Amino acid sequence: MKVDYIIVGLGLAGIAFAEELIAANKTFVVFEDDSQQSSLVAGGVYNPVILKRFTPVWNAKEQLAVALPFYQKLEEKLQIQIDEKFLIKKVFKSIEDQNNWFEAADKPLLSDYIDPKLDTTKRKGIIADFGYGNVNEAGRIDTKKLVEVYRAYLKSENKIQFEKFDHQQIKFRQNHLEYKEITTDRIVFCEGFGMTENLFFNYLPLNEVKGELITIHAPELEVDFLIKSTVFVLPLGDHLYKVGATFNWSDKTSNPSEEGRNELVEKLKKVITVPYTIIEQSAGIRPTVRDRRPLVGMHPTYNNLAILNGLGTRGVMIAPTVAKQLFNYLENDGELDKEIDIKRFE
Repeated sequence: MKVDYIIVGLGLAGIAFAEELIAANKTFVVFEDDSQQSSLVAGGVYNPVILKRFTPVWNAKEQLAVALPFYQKLEEKLQIQIDEKFLIKKVFKSIEDQNNWFEAADKPLLSDYIDPKLDTTKRKGIIADFGYGNVNEAGRIDTKKLVEVYRAYLKSENKIQFEKFDHQQIKFRQNHLEYKEITTDRIVFCEGFGMTENLFFNYLPLNEVKGELITIHAPELEVDFLIKSTVFVLPLGDHLYKVGATFNWSDKTSNPSEEGRNELVEKLKKVITVPYTIIEQSAGIRPTVRDRRPLVGMHPTYNNLAILNGLGTRGVMIAPTVAKQLFNYLENDGELDKEIDIKRFE
C-alpha cells in the first residue's frame, strides 16, 4: 500500500490533521489502538477566557475563527450535532472577584467575551452569594461523539487500522518510509501522552496530567448554562450534568479512582445544594507542556517524521489551527508559530 501520510493516533489532533489531508486530496491511513482516552472523556468546552485569573486564552480570537467553522463543517459532513453553544456563568466568591471582573471587561482582548453587567439572579440549588459574570462566545464540542463517529467514517473509507503502532518497524529509505506493508512519504504522530513511548519524540518535555469527571443526575437543578466555580457543572440535557475536573500529576493511569470521585464530591458541595446521583465516572490523561503551548513540528534529524501533540485542556480550540499550520509547514514550506514549534526545545 502506498499513501502520502500515516497518522498515528486519532484524537482531536489526529482528526484535525486528517481533515487537512482530505481537503488537499492527500492519501493516508490512521493507526489507532484506543490507548489514549483524553479526547474521549474531555469536557470539550471552548472558552476564550481563563476564569481563574480573568485573562484571555492564548490566541483565542484567532483559534475560534478557525475552530468554529471547522466543527460546523464536520457536523455537515458526518450528519451529527456536536457543537452546543451556551453561556458560561462564573460564580464570584467575593466583592474583590466582582471588581476584578469589571477591570477585565475593559481590556481590549476580553471586551468581546466578558459581559460587564453582573448577573445577580437567585437560582435554586446554586451557591452564588456574590452573583455571576457571563462569558459569551463559549460552548462545548461533544468530543466523544466526534471521535467515535469519525473513527467509523474512516473505517468505512478503509483509512484506519485499529492496532498499536510499532515505532521500531519504521524503515528509512532514500526518498520514503516503509512501515510493514505500507510505503509513505511522512508520518505524523498525534499520540497524546503515548508520545512518552515514541522513540523519536520522547525527548520532548511532555507532562501527563490525569483528569477525572463525574456525570450526575440532578432532577431539581434547572440549568442551561455552564457553572464555573470550584468545579465546572456542564448541562448535558435531561437533568444530567458533567462535573469536573481534577488534576492529578502522580497517577498515570486512565482508571477512575475513589480519590478523584471524593475530590469532586467535596468540591461540588460548595457549588450546588440540590440532591443528585452519580451515574458515571471517567478519567483520562491530558498531554500538557510546561510552557502551555502545543508540540508541533518536524524531527530535527528525520524530516519525514512530524508531531502534533500537547494540546492540553483547550484541545478543541487549538487543534484545528495547529493542524492547519503543520500541514502548511510540511507541504508548502510555511512557517510555524515559534511558540508552538518544537525547535524551542532543541
